[in-house]
Amino acid sequence: MTADLPITLLIVDDHPVVRDGLRGMFESAPGFTVLAEASNGVEAVRLATALDPDVILMDLRMPGGGGVAAIRALTRDGARAKVLVLTTYDTDSDTLPAIEAGATGYLLKDAPRDELFTAVRAAAQGRTVLSPAVASRLVSAVRTPGNEPLSAREREVLALVAKGTSNREIARVLFISEATVKTHLTHLYGKLGVKDRAAAVATAYQRGILG
Repeated sequence: MTADLPITLLIVDDHPVVRDGLRGMFESAPGFTVLAEASNGVEAVRLATALDPDVILMDLRMPGGGGVAAIRALTRDGARAKVLVLTTYDTDSDTLPAIEAGATGYLLKDAPRDELFTAVRAAAQGRTVLSPAVASRLVSAVRTPGNEPLSAREREVLALVAKGTSNREIARVLFISEATVKTHLTHLYGKLGVKDRAAAVATAYQRGILG
C-alpha cells in the first residue's frame, strides 16, 4: 500500500446487515476499496490468503470459526494484512486473546464513522489502535497484581484442565511434552494467584477467562 493507492479491506462478520453497512460506509468514502466479505474466521483466512488485503475488519464471535483463531492462523502464516477487531464485546476474555493472537487494533462497533476510518488508516500503517474502553482494560490487566494476562497457550492448557484432562492427555492433545504442560501450569498459577488446578479453574471462571 502506498499513499496514492486505496486501502484494501476484507470485512469479516457473521451478520449480513453488518457487512452490508460496513461495505457501504467504506465504499462511499475516498481512499478505501472493499475486496470481499467473509462470514466466519475460516473463510476469512482463505480470502485473506487469496486477496492479500491491507486491513481485515474482524468480528470475534462467529459460528463456523471465531475471530481469535483466524487471527492466530493469519499471524502463523505470516499474512501481510493488519487485523482490526471490530466487535460489540470489550470484556477481558475477548480483548486479551485477540491482542495476544496478533490483532493490530480493537474497536467497538459503536465507534463513530470517522473514528473507524482513522483507525483503519492507522492499522494499515501498522499502528496500534485501541478504543478507550479496551485500552483502559489492558492497562488494568497489566498493572493489577495477580491479574497478568494468560498467553494463548496457557489459556488452551487451562481450558483442558477445566474439562478434567490429565497432564499426560493435555500433552498429547497439544503436541507438547508433559514437562512443558507443567511449566505452563506453573506460570498460569502464578498469574492467577492460585496454587492448584481446582483454584485455577474457579478463579478463571470468576474472572471471565473461561466462559
